[in-house]
Order: sequence, then C-alpha cells, then structure tokens
Amino acid sequence: MNYTLEVRNLINNKNLKYIIYTMGCSLNENDSEKISGMLEEMGFSKTDELEDADFVIFNTCCVRENAEERLFGKIGEIKKLKETKDLIIAIGGCMMQEKEMLDKIKKSYKYVDIVFGTHTMQDLPEDVYKVLTKKEKVTDVIDIDGEIIEGLPIRRNDKYRAQVTIMYGCNNFCTYCIVPYVRGRERSRDPEDILKEIKDLANNGYKEVMLLGQNVNSYAKDGFKYCKEKPKSDIDSFAKLLRAVNDIDGIEKIRFISPHPKDFSQDVIEAIRDCKKVSKLVHLPLQAGNSKVLKEMNRNYTKEQYLELVQKMKDMIPNVAFSTDIIVGFPGETDEEFEDTLDVVRKVGYDQIFMFIYSKRNGTVAAKREDQVPEEIKHKRFDKLKELFDSSVDEINKKYIGTIQEILVEGYSKNNKDMYTGRTDSNKVVVFKPNNKIKEGDIVNIKILKDHKWYLEGEIY
Repeated sequence: MNYTLEVRNLINNKNLKYIIYTMGCSLNENDSEKISGMLEEMGFSKTDELEDADFVIFNTCCVRENAEERLFGKIGEIKKLKETKDLIIAIGGCMMQEKEMLDKIKKSYKYVDIVFGTHTMQDLPEDVYKVLTKKEKVTDVIDIDGEIIEGLPIRRNDKYRAQVTIMYGCNNFCTYCIVPYVRGRERSRDPEDILKEIKDLANNGYKEVMLLGQNVNSYAKDGFKYCKEKPKSDIDSFAKLLRAVNDIDGIEKIRFISPHPKDFSQDVIEAIRDCKKVSKLVHLPLQAGNSKVLKEMNRNYTKEQYLELVQKMKDMIPNVAFSTDIIVGFPGETDEEFEDTLDVVRKVGYDQIFMFIYSKRNGTVAAKREDQVPEEIKHKRFDKLKELFDSSVDEINKKYIGTIQEILVEGYSKNNKDMYTGRTDSNKVVVFKPNNKIKEGDIVNIKILKDHKWYLEGEIY
C-alpha cells in the first residue's frame, strides 16, 4: 500500500499544517528536512506557529541533558493545546532509541500519538495512516542497525546551502557518548547516490554543501556492507569522495562535519589542501587536552598526537583554521588535567570552540563512574575556558583585516536589515552593504575592513 497517497486522500482539502521542533545536531536537522519532505508529500503544509499546527513533531537528541528538559517542557505545553483541538503529536529521533526514555513517554505522556526511532523514520507515512484510520497509538522503534534508505523526499530549509548525509552511525564508543547505541554502527552510503544528490542540488541552484556524518573521515571503511548492492564506483575513501564533490559544476563551497582525529589520514589532509572548494576550516574535536582523560574517554589519541596532527595540517594547508568541541568536567578530571586542555587551546589558536559541560548519559560507561566532578567546579572550569577563548578572539580576527574573502551571500542580516551577510571560508560571519548588482545566492569577494569580535565587516571588492 502507498501510505503517502492514502494519507493524502484522507486529508485532502483539509489544509492541515505541521510544525517540527528539531533538538540536536546537523544530522537531526537533515532528518527533519526529510520528515518535512514526507509530510508535504502526504499533503500537510508547514507552519511556524504552534497554535496553527494540526501535527506536531519532535525530532529529539540525547547527547545533552537539557534536550530532555526542553522536550518534556514543550510536551507539557502542547498537552493543553491537544485538549482544545484534534492534534497529532509525534516524537522521533535519538532519544526514542533509549529504553528508559521510551518507557517514560509511553507511561507518562499517553497523549503522544506516534513514537518513532532513528531507524524507522521512513515509515512515518504508515504510522500517520494508522493514527488517522484506527485512532491507535503507534510505537515504531527497532533496536538494530537500520538500513540505508535512499530516495526519501526532502524539504530543504535553505535555498543555497544544503546538508548531505554521507554515512550513518558510529563505531567509536567514546565513554561519555550515547550516539553509537541510538544511531547504530557506521553505515556508508553508496558514493554514486551521494554524488547524484549533490549534482541535483547544483542543478537546482545550490552553491554550498555540508557533508554530514558522526565520523566522516571513516567513510567507506565499513566496505559498504549496508548498501543494498555493492557500489560500482571506485570511490572507497573520504578523500576520494571530497575530490569527486569538488569536481561537481555549480557547487562552489564544501564543508564537512564531524571528523575524528584518530582517522585523519594523509590523503584527507592532501584533499583539503588540493581542493579549492573545500573549506580550510577543519573541525577537529579535542574533547579534552589531557592524555589520561582522553584515554578514559576512549578517544584513541594523546595530547601530543593531537598537537602533532594540528601542526602537520598547519604545515600542509595554507591558511588552515580550526574549530573544536571541548567537554569540561569529565568524571575524575582534576584541575591539573583541565589545565592541559587550556594549554592545547593556547597552542592551536582555534577560530571557534563549542564548549560543553559534561552531563551523564544513562547507558554510557562514564555515567557509572563514582568520581563525578561537582557541578560548581564544572561551571568554574567552563567559565575559565570561555574567558581564555574570548580573550583570543580579537587576535584571531586581526588576521582577517585587509584580506579578500570569497563569500556566499546568504541574504540580509537578522540583526541589521540594511546589510547583507555571509561567511568566510573559515565560517566567520561577515556583514557588508549590498548594491544593486548582487543578490542572495551570489558568490562575491569582500574586503574585510573591521572586526566586531563576533563578526567581521567588509565591503564589496
């Protein structure tokens, strides 16, 4: 049965609207775009106003504790709305792959109509059909590695920049992270399917792609065993995929997240260096700067190896810049060990740091440890890290003054409707005055004139 068509016939001419709350990373955002695509093929239209919605979907994340708080707070709010209108509520994503969370939803939030996991998103039309025709609650979660499903419809949130998932899952089992348990093992997409998706994007006017995966530089290391057929392409590494995407006409900028330092091979570094379109901002998650803590995190590199990798890239890639993720207050971390993290921050000179206070995730090794760092200490360390990074921003930004940066015009700035905005190759926000010759989606050269700490100002060159 074609459930998409059946649902469309059921809701025909009813003008039903949906709203999606995305709680998580870029992979979640990309999943939400696919959920939007499926819903619109079923006949729903998108709204940004909760009061106008007939279908509310939560696409959840389980990496951070505050994601749970946000979810339960919002569900409680929506319960009142459901009491006043015929509303469908669905919860999907990573959090629903956790048994404890799934049980809590089923027990305490019985007014939720659909629960689906990371491996069953493609079955949403069938789930909706069951709710509409049988008025039954649907739980559609499987605790196995999912298939690679190609061809799902997608409603992109941006007209010129697109996210493209190249692989699913993770094999690393960092001791603080729940992702391998909820996203499954690494599963690489057929390179031809990836390239076709990106070529279609280019043909539709997209200029920039972000390649997504939990660990992109281990792409193809699974031997494509989860693909329905063995790929015919000779692309068998992330480096070769980067070079192939770089050759696609129409695509002008290529970014990727997230790589793992332990898998950053020579061929990937060379591909970043050689490919003009590939961003020279390398996101290189550190997590911690102390080798003992890194070992306890199961990161499989030392402080020294990380710094050697950074120096290697600085030597090989002109104008390379770095961003990173850092976790503060991992169980057992001492003040002295935390100082090693600060030492790495000083030596690398990151353009961006995404900072997180460690929070226990049930089911992980680190959550079972008895030497949890007190909240007060974690917050003091976080403030110290933030202060160090903030003090370095001015010096980092100075290197951009007077340079010419190639910018994709994203449109008018949200904070200043008289200025256009875009991003440098290293992801720095730039604002500049428009003229009547350029428009949103154009690639323009901007001369950087001023530094405003968290953004740069320039003029069309």
